[in-house]
Amino acid sequence: MINVDNVNKIFTQRDGNTFQALDNVDFSIKKGEFVSLLGPSGCGKSTVLNLIAGFDKSYEGHIKVNGAEVKEPGPDRVVVFQEHGLFPWLTVLENVAFGLKQKGIGKKERLELAREQIRTVHLSKFADRYPHELSGGMKQRAAIARALVMDPQILLMDEPFAALDEQTRLVLHQELEDIWLKTGKTILFITHNIREAVMLSDRVLVMSTRPGTIKKEFNVQAARPRDSADSLLHHVEKAIMECLADELEKVVKEEMGDDTYSLKKNSVFDRTFGGMGGGI
Repeated sequence: MINVDNVNKIFTQRDGNTFQALDNVDFSIKKGEFVSLLGPSGCGKSTVLNLIAGFDKSYEGHIKVNGAEVKEPGPDRVVVFQEHGLFPWLTVLENVAFGLKQKGIGKKERLELAREQIRTVHLSKFADRYPHELSGGMKQRAAIARALVMDPQILLMDEPFAALDEQTRLVLHQELEDIWLKTGKTILFITHNIREAVMLSDRVLVMSTRPGTIKKEFNVQAARPRDSADSLLHHVEKAIMECLADELEKVVKEEMGDDTYSLKKNSVFDRTFGGMGGGI
């Protein structure tokens, strides 16, 4: 389904200097898989997603979807961003139907399709509301419905729940898992949150600090629907936190300018580790 083969990405800054964002990133995602990319800030997670989406074509290596090289955005891939991006002058129904209108689908059909996806994300009672009348979680549900109505093969989700409170995030985790189980979409999910990645994913790919590369892969073989009390999930969270400890330490050392700093000896690490990791 998705094949990322030895991808390197270099950015050129305004002053003419360059820096390498990605270094031989290599992974594949099977049809119907839910895979998360996890890593420290600035490691290149969103850059990988943008390359797969076709937003950026200046890279070395190969990215293929269904065997075809990615050269531009396509209808087989839809991105859900951290910001919902709803048009404030349109209702939920009109926002969800907007992409279908651009495709030339007739009004009656596109509204029926939009209402179907609005029911999927449990927003039927709010179909005629405007974005400013919705909570943050409702806006993200509408954004997910807008993506689903286009019937893409692949959902590319770039930290879609990062700005939400913990309670809303947990509800949306359950709803996204339900949607994925019902639709069988292939999902690549970008997140900083270890628990979120483990709760949702079949596999978690941990990236290193810049230049980002795939440091380690974790399979999450817990039963679905997932139960947050499952000891297997806690075990995977612990293993991911151990894997990330060195990478987080590199980030802190760089920011603090202190090569002697040790995250493992710091009480913050102990508290984070004991709580099985939230955002990183």
